[in-house]
Amino acid sequence: MQEMASYKSIALDIAQRIVSGEFPVQSKISGRSLLASQYRVSPETIRKAMSLLKEESIVSVSQGKEITILSEQNAYDYINRNQYLKSVYSLKQDIQMLLHEKHEIDRKFEKLLNEIIHASDRLQNLKPYHPMEVKVAPHSFAVGQTIANLQFWQNTGATIVALRRGTSVSISPGPHVILQPDDVLVVVGDGPVQARAEQFLNQQHAEDEEG
Repeated sequence: MQEMASYKSIALDIAQRIVSGEFPVQSKISGRSLLASQYRVSPETIRKAMSLLKEESIVSVSQGKEITILSEQNAYDYINRNQYLKSVYSLKQDIQMLLHEKHEIDRKFEKLLNEIIHASDRLQNLKPYHPMEVKVAPHSFAVGQTIANLQFWQNTGATIVALRRGTSVSISPGPHVILQPDDVLVVVGDGPVQARAEQFLNQQHAEDEEG
């Protein structure tokens, strides 16, 4: 299992537990294996943490690896000198948590995006409305106009259920969406609705036809 904390931050945490009274002076605390399980690190990491505290005369470690609390005052002084370590560790934990949350959000967003992109494909199984795609030609008079201005349904009998623009898809685009060249409209309707929609959209600008 990946270690959750460095030996320095563990030493600082144990010093804090001594100052708080959780580990009273002259009391004995769990050996390396139990502390390793508690902090979810290797016994070697606990050994390094105990070495730091031993150097500061906060604890003593016997040959049998028994750990005894020696000084609450030394623990307090150690915390004051190294408080920034705890702050840095806390910030690191916050960053790791935020990165995890960001990963989850990105994963959910990608899943939702894929569902939207394939929405019109799934709609093809619906009856009696069979979705059809109509592309807006670059020369179309509809380029630069909103869906509302086109009076699309009144002129074609087709209902726009989605709009593809490059790699993005808008479901039920609003009336104020301005059409661009190569937009693909996903429409539904009965009868020859696709032919009517294509004929309507592919009308050229009046000045182009005159030229």
